[in-house]
Amino acid sequence: MRHDGLKSVLAARRTLLVNGPVAIVMAEDAVEVASTVRHLSDRGFGTVILLALPDLPVASEVEARVHRVDCDVHAEDALPHAVNRLIEAAPGTWFHTCYNAEYLFYPFCETRSVGEMLAFHAEERRDAMLSYVVDLYAGDLARFPDAVSLTDAHIDRTGYYALSRPDPADPSRTRDRQLDFFGGLRWRFEEHVPEARRKIDRIALFRAKPGLRLRADYTFSDEEYNTYACPWHHNLTSVMASFRAAKALATNPASRFDIADFRWRNSVAFDWTSRQLLDLGLMEQGQWF
Repeated sequence: MRHDGLKSVLAARRTLLVNGPVAIVMAEDAVEVASTVRHLSDRGFGTVILLALPDLPVASEVEARVHRVDCDVHAEDALPHAVNRLIEAAPGTWFHTCYNAEYLFYPFCETRSVGEMLAFHAEERRDAMLSYVVDLYAGDLARFPDAVSLTDAHIDRTGYYALSRPDPADPSRTRDRQLDFFGGLRWRFEEHVPEARRKIDRIALFRAKPGLRLRADYTFSDEEYNTYACPWHHNLTSVMASFRAAKALATNPASRFDIADFRWRNSVAFDWTSRQLLDLGLMEQGQWF
């Protein structure tokens, strides 16, 4: 279904937004929009909202699966602005946010739906889930100059680290159970990445509530939403397997001529399973069975 802006979606919120979880995809270009939507459907998202420019070409099979919303995706803070309007309209609904060519993984996602997983997560009194953005990149840039290939995808198996997150109100203190995570292409090619965009942590799954706001750095106004676990034990975390950084580095004029290959000694082929990400320590299963 096609919507002329978010007002149309908000007007139909009682049918579109009540039965979550709802996936929000911002399509910055036409790359792998179909596979992103298909991946979300396979995970169990019944409603997928696709934010895209009006003239973006989208396959008919994708149009049939999504609620397409005309949106200026290149406006400053376009995703937080859209998400915050949807939060206001649907308190209590679980949302997932991503861009095209990004794919959500959580422990045992091949056999457990996202609804089942979030029901368990909510029982642990969690209203949000930390996600690590793990960069995907094509192994052969000669064949795939935009660095995007589902059949030749690679990830870094090491090179990830975390730093304590300072409290802006008191720089001598750090936020409780909050860390800034780094690694992947943003770390290896940091000279081409603005400092504010080098973090790889994102709250990719959250439950809307009155007054909640998503900030431009992908953190929320409620600081508990930004924590990696509750005070009592480890909780589930997830992974956003993302071609976004590779695509930008491979196509932007300021960086593309400096990068001949994204592979290095710690590159491994991505097998598109949650087990590989668990074995590499890139997500936490907590008490989830």
